[in-house]
Amino acid sequence: MVTRIQKPNTCRSRVAIIGSGFGGFALAIRLQAAGFQVKIFEKRDLPGGRAYVFYEKGFTFDAGPTVITAPHCIEELFALADKDINDYVKLLPVKPFYRLLWSDGYQFDYSNDDKSLFEQIKRKNPNDVEGYQQFLEYSRRVFDEGYTKLAAEPFLNLWSMVKVAPQLITLKSHRSVYSVVSQFIQDEHLRQAFSFHTLLVGGNPFETSAIYALIHYLERNWGVFFPQGGTHALVRALERLFLELGGEVAYNNEIVEIVTHQNKVTGVKNHLGEIWPCQAVCSNGDIIYTYATLLKNHPMAQKRAAKLKKKSLSISLFLIYFGTKKRYPNLAHHTVIFGPRYKGLLDDIFSNGVLPEDFSLYLHAPTVTDPSLAPPGHECFYVLSPVAHLGDLPIDWDSTKHVYANKILTYLEKILLPNLSENIVVKKIITPLYFERDLNAYHGNAFSLRPTLWQSAYLRPHNKDDNIGGLYFVGAGTHPGAGVPGVINSAKATAKVILNEFSA
Repeated sequence: MVTRIQKPNTCRSRVAIIGSGFGGFALAIRLQAAGFQVKIFEKRDLPGGRAYVFYEKGFTFDAGPTVITAPHCIEELFALADKDINDYVKLLPVKPFYRLLWSDGYQFDYSNDDKSLFEQIKRKNPNDVEGYQQFLEYSRRVFDEGYTKLAAEPFLNLWSMVKVAPQLITLKSHRSVYSVVSQFIQDEHLRQAFSFHTLLVGGNPFETSAIYALIHYLERNWGVFFPQGGTHALVRALERLFLELGGEVAYNNEIVEIVTHQNKVTGVKNHLGEIWPCQAVCSNGDIIYTYATLLKNHPMAQKRAAKLKKKSLSISLFLIYFGTKKRYPNLAHHTVIFGPRYKGLLDDIFSNGVLPEDFSLYLHAPTVTDPSLAPPGHECFYVLSPVAHLGDLPIDWDSTKHVYANKILTYLEKILLPNLSENIVVKKIITPLYFERDLNAYHGNAFSLRPTLWQSAYLRPHNKDDNIGGLYFVGAGTHPGAGVPGVINSAKATAKVILNEFSA
């Protein structure tokens, strides 16, 4: 059901949005449809933010999220403008959702096909069939409370947190996802299979609040999708909708300062020194960068930046984009490859600040679903290894990246992609330095603050700044957090705050 936007009294109030990621476009569409005059400022040449795209030798490589879930929250943006998403982009179902592989040779295909799922669980450990059903029911209850009721609700005061505290306590939100999964599941492989999802939003399953177990039911309920043409095709669809509504996007236009006067936002200044006056500014960029750099002349903002720098940041990522001159049969679109260690490896990445000798990997093979992303007869990939952010692991990535990349590709060749080295025709390496330099992410973090209980809801940076009038946030750094559904719902929460304040 779509909630129609009520247009504010000040219909042509000007709003600047910094960054053209999913959150930025989702908020821009909601505000533009409500009668605001919205302009998005993007420092790069193309939209997307983290969902950028690279083109090379006929290959299309999505730089950002590749797992699209909760399609209803995307469809709602088009419905607000009485449009059908299918006229803009096609969302193709992906099955299995993920193929999970372990170093001991075990394989598990995870999907919402109950027959296949239960058969696989039964073969591994018959006792876990009932345990899994209990976990699924738990995940559903968490989904109902944590997603349906709260994902798009702004937590702006302590009372908003106190009101939901009884539900959070009942759902054991103080426990970790892995701990709760282990309550229901006995087999270690299956425990990993049903707890790894927190890594998709930058969280450690051994410390991330059990509330994030809702991701399991979210996928089971709606499925996993991939946009035809790649994730960036979905970004372009949102851009087209926004422009059709009368919005404006300025590319190659980096904002260097949020201008304030008497503790209120008055505009944004770009790299050329040009000021665009406005009544509200919403940052879709890194929240620490926003306070520390874009508000460098504001004393209260600097105090806020100092506090945020002490928070627990998410991990970063090491990625290799590569194309091959041959197709590989029997691949899954999404493959998660677990290393020989689970908790020990995650401790090294999240806590110990080392680059481990072993690794767990995510392999994305989009041409399994959409062959058009590579030349005929070719295959398109990226492989991702989670690594510590630069604050915990300040190594020289420029000199380390080729050795680490070769190690990963050699491993893939051994276990999954035979003769890979002789078939690669294009390769691009991304390190945490990319997140720091290109995306302005503090310490090169990939998902903003970690999704722990003490950094969630009211305890996460708010969708509206508490002290600076007209300053708002959208995206992974604010409520509800990272992931495509998270950032799109953050836009819904932020839009509610803005519409309420401008309608008063």
